Amino acid sequence: MTKDTILVVGASGQIGTELVIQLRSIYGNSSVVASDLKSATKEVMEAGPFEELDIMDESRLHEVMKKHKVTQIYLLAALLSATAEKNIELGWALNMRSLSHVLDLARYGKIKKIYWPSSIAVFGPSTPKINTGQYTVMEPNTVYGISKQAGERWCEYYHNKFGVDVRSLRYPGLISWKAKPGGGTTDYAIHIYHEALKRQKYECFLSAKTTLPMMYMSDGIRATLELMESPAEKIKIRSSYNIAGISFNPEEIANTIKKHVPEFEMSYKLDDRQTIAESWPQSIDDHFARAHWGWKHQYDLKEITEDMIANLRKEYN
Repeated sequence: MTKDTILVVGASGQIGTELVIQLRSIYGNSSVVASDLKSATKEVMEAGPFEELDIMDESRLHEVMKKHKVTQIYLLAALLSATAEKNIELGWALNMRSLSHVLDLARYGKIKKIYWPSSIAVFGPSTPKINTGQYTVMEPNTVYGISKQAGERWCEYYHNKFGVDVRSLRYPGLISWKAKPGGGTTDYAIHIYHEALKRQKYECFLSAKTTLPMMYMSDGIRATLELMESPAEKIKIRSSYNIAGISFNPEEIANTIKKHVPEFEMSYKLDDRQTIAESWPQSIDDHFARAHWGWKHQYDLKEITEDMIANLRKEYN
């Protein structure tokens, strides 16, 4: 049996940083190749192979795949919601062309399995906001959301037409202490912890009552690995699975932080990300993920806050 070698594209991003570490703990350091346009964290760079890679450079991708005998690709490279709105053409090109090329590699037998993340950004202003279902009205109104919806359709098409084993999750907002915020609309929920410990205050770009679906990165990474490790027959949705953790708003997260940093103060100065947030669901129905491959989240807001502050205190004290 051929040993799997995994290529993680976008390894220096929020998800990639932690995913590489977890994958290496399972498959071994030498079997997980991290890659990105820029350097990743010291832990990612030094523990195993790292390749500088622009996913838009197809010949370079082929070179890396041949060198390491890659059998699986985790395609995490993307321009996030708020960032893509400022650079529409790049947002669409990066998010779509990279997926199209990797799907073709699998179609022609060059790789065996693909992981490609989708997002709650596939939903839009006309989507029902509470317990948003797997199958519902979408109509996304951001470049990021439009590219993710198109990507979902391509994933399902390549699976149905060519038998490509591609798997996907619609991530909610992900919270992590290991990587800095990356330009997403939900990134206030990371930045707020840094600012609370550094300055004891934070100016939030979303309104106090803007409730969004969120998840601790530990849960998000575990969900990704559980999905990818599940037998193919259990994966019945090949567009992208709804997946839920918890839902909260800026006021609620501020109140949990005050229990650890009593002097913390929150102010509000809304920007364009408020409009993006208002187009997204407030809570997600993920019963298909729970039924098909046994998904279950672990972290609530209290536990997230405790873990974030415990780890970030080491950085700011």
